Amino acid sequence: MALGVMSLLCSFLAVLSIAMTASAGDEAALLAFKAHLSNGGLLASWNSSAGFCSWKGVTCSHRRPARVVALRLNATGLAGPLSPAIGNLTFLRTLDLGTNSLHGGIPASLGCLRRLQELYLGENSFSGTLPVNLSSCTSMTNMGLYNTKLSGRIPAELSEKLTSLVAISLRNNSFTGPIPASLANLSRLQVLDLSNNQLVGSIPPGLGSIQSMRFFNLFGNNLSGVLPPSLYNWSLMGAFEVGYNKLHGNIPDDIGSKFPKLYYLGLGHNQFTGTIPSSVSNISSLKTIGLNHNGFSGYVPPTLGKLGALQTLYFADNKLEADDNDGWEFITSLANCGKLKTLELSINSFGGQLPGPIVNLSTTLRFLQVMNNRIFGSIPADIGNLVGLEVLGIANTLITGVIPETIGKLKNLVDLGLYNNSLSGLIPSSLGNLSQLNRLYAYYGNLEGPIPASLGKLKNLFVLDLSKNYHLNGSIPTEIFKLPGLAWYLDLSHNSLSGPLPNEVGRLTDLNRLTLSGNRLFGKIPRSLRNIKGLRVLNLTMNKLSGNTVIFLMLLAILEAWKN
Repeated sequence: MALGVMSLLCSFLAVLSIAMTASAGDEAALLAFKAHLSNGGLLASWNSSAGFCSWKGVTCSHRRPARVVALRLNATGLAGPLSPAIGNLTFLRTLDLGTNSLHGGIPASLGCLRRLQELYLGENSFSGTLPVNLSSCTSMTNMGLYNTKLSGRIPAELSEKLTSLVAISLRNNSFTGPIPASLANLSRLQVLDLSNNQLVGSIPPGLGSIQSMRFFNLFGNNLSGVLPPSLYNWSLMGAFEVGYNKLHGNIPDDIGSKFPKLYYLGLGHNQFTGTIPSSVSNISSLKTIGLNHNGFSGYVPPTLGKLGALQTLYFADNKLEADDNDGWEFITSLANCGKLKTLELSINSFGGQLPGPIVNLSTTLRFLQVMNNRIFGSIPADIGNLVGLEVLGIANTLITGVIPETIGKLKNLVDLGLYNNSLSGLIPSSLGNLSQLNRLYAYYGNLEGPIPASLGKLKNLFVLDLSKNYHLNGSIPTEIFKLPGLAWYLDLSHNSLSGPLPNEVGRLTDLNRLTLSGNRLFGKIPRSLRNIKGLRVLNLTMNKLSGNTVIFLMLLAILEAWKN
């Protein structure tokens, strides 16, 4: 009996000894990790004066002796290589070292972490390939290796063995080759983000068998072919983004019933063609539709107003149509979208008059562009209703008439583009109310009369271009030369401006380009021009200006421009 008790005691002591050795091994692995860092001093608490379970970022199990189950040092400023000793933390379930300055290769020893469930190494400077050994981490559910410098192919072994994966993010790396067809084995996968890599080939049709998929992002690769019809089986899909590839084909007519939970649809910058199916209006959860830079044609569905959650519509650079008889109904419908923030319709085949109901769009609208279309008519007098606008672009069209005085109500406007139209009449003084305005482009038009002195109130103005209107006259308001933010360029060329060039022009000390050519300015060129230290381009030709400084200043500007 005594021998039996002694045997059990010896066995217990042997197991205890092994456990204590393993616990000491965890401490040694952590210290080796610290020693590899170039700034290990950030982990000052990691020393023998306290147990390693109390060290910063370390979480231990409740068992005795304690083992490290989590290492969380996200965004702590760590730099240097990742020690292979990290693979000795064999009870580790979570490893989060994201958003640091770690570099070098990802150690193959991570494959020893059989219990690892969450791996986050994103936003570092790791290089080399993705270790095939990670396929041994068969408990892994989340893999985040985004925003690093990894390259090479995505190992097929990962998706053959890591069948518990729920989320994979490898975005913003330099992975090459095809998307592994074996990803179809990941039946629990909900998130797949391979965006901004250099992947080629077609999208594997087998991915459509993953019924749990909710987030799918292949943006910014070199993928080609059509979207496999099987992908439309993803009834739980929320965000579907394949923009900036070389994909082609049509959107299926019944997409409205295929993606009932979709809130983001991104097909931009591809080679898709055909019409926009009206059934897209049935996806009530849709917030963003990005179809820009494709070959879509026909009319925009007039039922888009059913999308009460809609915030963003990118339809630019297609072949979409409208005229005075048909095609503009969707604008009236969109007035029902009370959350709409962005409407981009530029570079299409829209014709006819700019629809008046455009002023009935939501006051939440921040971005509106209808540039590079064949639209005509005038800017609606009630454009000032769109008080939320930050960007307004009505350019390269056949628009005529005057700039409405109500435009001065758009006090959130940052960027205003009214160039290359046939707008005429006076520049409304109400433009001076746009206190947030950063860029004002109104060149190539038929504007006339004086430049309003009220533009001098635009303290945030960075660019002012009123060139080639030919009929703007009177003197240049001195208030314009007192704008503190005017730094990129000022172009008033090819008008009928007269009078002297005010000495205040020298107050534009940060201005890069000054172009006043082709006017009727006279008098001496102000010596204060020398105060514009950032000047790279100066053109005062085709005026009646005089003074000994003219040649010197122009040569100086030319030399500076060449130098840079």
